[in-house]
Amino acid sequence: MKRLILIVFTIFLSYNVTYAQAELNLSPDSILGEYEVLHQGEYARVRILKDTDSTYSAQVFWIDDMYDRNGKVRLDQRNPDRDLRNVPCNQILLMKGLKYDSKRQRWGDTKLYDPTRGVCANVTCEFKEEKGLRVRMFFLCFSQTCFWRKLD
Repeated sequence: MKRLILIVFTIFLSYNVTYAQAELNLSPDSILGEYEVLHQGEYARVRILKDTDSTYSAQVFWIDDMYDRNGKVRLDQRNPDRDLRNVPCNQILLMKGLKYDSKRQRWGDTKLYDPTRGVCANVTCEFKEEKGLRVRMFFLCFSQTCFWRKLD
């Protein structure tokens, strides 16, 4: 009997978590906030903001390994845009112009900049269960998924 109650309780909890995450995909502004990101061995925090044109942008505001061997803030050396190579690593703009697609209930239609590799790729974002915001990058025929954990 205890086992049955435990199974029913577990199913109920997992349904509520899944439903709550699915609800986040219904509102365009639910993507706003701060996230913890672990990508390619780099631990960072990213802030997603709403722009004046009703699109969204994401910018790094903190990174774990921010300083180089000389104690100076690391710069975005791998950026393909030479003008942006002097941007400090804790101020890198990862994406701009992210749009919400109400039919698919996800965000996309822009490029995500990956500062660990120095490449830009198409991106889609959506909330998935307890894992948080699923960020999928597509470059040529390759894709990579990582999960951003919301801090708010």
